[in-house]
Amino acid sequence: KGAKLIGKISHFFGKISVAAIELSGHVKVGDTISIKGATTDFEQKIESMQIENTSVEEANSGDAIGIKVADRVRPGDEVFLLDGFPCPLSVSQMICLSHVCNAAAG
Repeated sequence: KGAKLIGKISHFFGKISVAAIELSGHVKVGDTISIKGATTDFEQKIESMQIENTSVEEANSGDAIGIKVADRVRPGDEVFLLDGFPCPLSVSQMICLSHVCNAAAG
């Protein structure tokens, strides 16, 4: 899996399992992230996120976001976007292209 560093944990709110993340990259709801640190290592999908208590669909470098996390995290843990380099083509477009290429190669 491709992984791209997109931020660091700045705070963890244990009672509500929310992590505050200082972003250095772009992230959106639905993305899968990995959080890694000295004793932290898990992956999860972002179900929702907030900036200053307002729900947002995406956030960019420089933003501070809050997300619910599946496990305990610690300040300084690194946040990676998994498969952070998506192919711009859909599966159906790729299948179509392969048929065109095969037909042309003939």
